[in-house]
Amino acid sequence: MRAGDLVKVRRPQIGVPAGTLGLILESYDVRNDYDTAPGEKIHILQLIGKPLERRYLGRDLEVVNESR
Repeated sequence: MRAGDLVKVRRPQIGVPAGTLGLILESYDVRNDYDTAPGEKIHILQLIGKPLERRYLGRDLEVVNESR
């Protein structure tokens, strides 16, 4: 996953149900002090239909359409 990809949220959060679509704006490597798999990234999403951005781990997202 990278910036520009359209993704679907698989893990719900308060105010964001599972299945919500979003656009990845930025991606960052996760520091080693988190309980994550090596090489996992944090993605900043602009959620469709909501005026907010949220952070998600790659394992909580499903790619709908990749950018070129």
